[in-house]
Amino acid sequence: MAADIIDGKAFAAGLRETVGVHAAAFAERAGRKAGLAVVLVGEDPASQVYVRSKHRATVEAGMESFEHRLPADTAEAALLALVERLNADPAVDGILVQLPLPGHLDEQAVIAAISPDKDVDGFHVTNAGRLAVGQDGFVPCTPLGCMMLLSDRLGDLSGLEAVVIGRSNIVGKPMAQLLLGANATVTIAHSRTKDLPGVVRRADIVVAAVGRAEMVKADWLKPGATVIDVGINRLPPVPGSDKGRLVGDVDFAGARDVAGAITPVPGGVGPMTIAVLLRNTLVAAYRNEGLDLPEGAL
Repeated sequence: MAADIIDGKAFAAGLRETVGVHAAAFAERAGRKAGLAVVLVGEDPASQVYVRSKHRATVEAGMESFEHRLPADTAEAALLALVERLNADPAVDGILVQLPLPGHLDEQAVIAAISPDKDVDGFHVTNAGRLAVGQDGFVPCTPLGCMMLLSDRLGDLSGLEAVVIGRSNIVGKPMAQLLLGANATVTIAHSRTKDLPGVVRRADIVVAAVGRAEMVKADWLKPGATVIDVGINRLPPVPGSDKGRLVGDVDFAGARDVAGAITPVPGGVGPMTIAVLLRNTLVAAYRNEGLDLPEGAL
């Protein structure tokens, strides 16, 4: 029997609708809309697409979108000065500096300059520390979206064995922390893990976030496992086509015959990232105004 498909697109649409309802309630209580500032330096084509998508989604959710587009040769001091102005602006609840930045800019210095309470990407070391010790903070959008999908699918994760393939600060490490917080037994695997297929085969939950096309094969999986595929990889185009197809880090066609449930690529984890960004921005707005969050809603 083929695995159930975890429909991230539908879940994300529901989350965005919920955010919209509570964004309207926030505006009524606070006398202003929640605000997200997005900073784009340079003209990277993929980044431009992401920024447009974030702007559109923010406005559709009933929040203010503040875009700051800077030339690629912007000096680091000028970028840091803009971040400081946004930190001080009461209309701005969340700040997102679109990565990657041009090579002459220090990404870590820029992230460190963002107020942790406006760091809706969850990349600031303070928010990483809050997550590690179980305090409230902002969690990177992709792993939090994955966690929402897992909780919706499986309910209580206590005692389940989870393997996270990938150890990045953006996905792998925070994903492991979230799973630990849900009382799963967690292994972080990576390129130097001995017998990686054997390690993955133990897992009730597999989160693949390694950035290698279709690396995780069907025979790596425990029958009935829940598979969350974070990877987005474009294969070389076939003859007669100008674009290669998008695939994840998991061999979807094979894995679907073994897994109990699996996210597709595209249409799985991807739509969750922007939906969670909106959620994080609204949470920041409530906190910045000293208002209680809607119970259980976000």
